[in-house]
Amino acid sequence: QVQLVESGGGLVQPGGSLRLSCAASGNVFSIKAMGWYRQAPGKQRELVAAVTNSGPTDYADSVKGRFTISRDVAKNTVYLQMNNLKPEDTAVYYCNAASTFRVSWGQGTQVTVSS
Repeated sequence: QVQLVESGGGLVQPGGSLRLSCAASGNVFSIKAMGWYRQAPGKQRELVAAVTNSGPTDYADSVKGRFTISRDVAKNTVYLQMNNLKPEDTAVYYCNAASTFRVSWGQGTQVTVSS
């Protein structure tokens, strides 16, 4: 009942930056938290960053100090600012939205960090 559309992925050189956006639609009033996950080839999906309605955030240790998650509730959009990107950040990034009774996922956007 919540639809998520990611954008902003692409190819970037090491040390560069990207800003991912995730726009939510549908039953948006039910959303309690939103976040970003990523999955690299041959690896399990992992949490990158998450933010709740009350504001607290969580980050994977590997991205602390480089990535920033933010949420614009009025626009039903969550962002992931990624700075100082490294080749190991290469993955498909998925937006996530959690409500009391269900979890929704976007289709993912590819981020490739390579020289």
